[in-house]
Amino acid sequence: MSRTKATQTTVRPFLKWAGGKSQLLQRYHSLFPEELKNGTVDSYVEPFLGGGAVFFEVAQSYAIQRASLSDVNRDIVLAYRVVRSAVDELIGCLEPYARKYTSMPIDRRERFFYEVRTRFNGSMRDLNYQHQSTEWTSRAAQLIFLNRTCFNGLFRLNKQGEFNVPFGRYKSPRILDEDNLRGASELLQVAHIEAADFEDTDERVASHSFVYLDPPYRPISSTASFTSYSGNGFGDEEQIRLARWFRRLDALGSKLMLSNSDPKNIDAHDNFIDDLYSGYRIRRIPARRAINSDGRKRGRINEVVVTNY
Repeated sequence: MSRTKATQTTVRPFLKWAGGKSQLLQRYHSLFPEELKNGTVDSYVEPFLGGGAVFFEVAQSYAIQRASLSDVNRDIVLAYRVVRSAVDELIGCLEPYARKYTSMPIDRRERFFYEVRTRFNGSMRDLNYQHQSTEWTSRAAQLIFLNRTCFNGLFRLNKQGEFNVPFGRYKSPRILDEDNLRGASELLQVAHIEAADFEDTDERVASHSFVYLDPPYRPISSTASFTSYSGNGFGDEEQIRLARWFRRLDALGSKLMLSNSDPKNIDAHDNFIDDLYSGYRIRRIPARRAINSDGRKRGRINEVVVTNY
């Protein structure tokens, strides 16, 4: 694979992300369209950005000239935009968090975490999300700090839109990684980044685009739907709406790849995903279940990958 950026080390997602795709990236290379690999597709679209592992892999491996990255979560989008355009200021804001936190005993760390979480939630309603400012940089630093020190690297909101993940007892969390943030900033220079519902990104998609879709996964058990990061759910109606959009983009000629949970892990007769994407190529690939509080329940399960090529 040819690297498009002169980075000396591999850039990783700057946010920890439960259910992120880092573990599957090597397998995904074999599933990407040939047009991406030979350079005839040079535009990348990802409307469920989250931790961005697939974007960072694609941007370092293939000759993409443009990227459209979006998410419904305004704070996730804010953080990406700050990393792209104000990385030095962000590093300056994060450094005191890292220095202060690592010098504290564990009980003080926990109090400090909740103090930052309270400030983060309290400032949400007064923040202007439309115009970038120094307040954005401070908020992005808070978000990254909370993400690196909370339980399991989750990003979860309650119905009021407040971040409600509890403290994580990590001995040596990597709160500030300057080299990785600078590398991420470099890769994001090709990207248009916006807060938007996936259907509102139609104008960013063209026939020469590779579109990767990683929606909130359909729960495969009654207790698996706790990972909402928008304050709203993504139920079966939204999954159906996404499948319709997938078919619209297919008609445009875009190359499409979608990942989701496999209902057949629990019920061999559950054809929900298979029926939604009938007529397309559906593969089942093994992945680790990494977001269960009971370590005994973490293990290998299948995920589905749907492509139109």
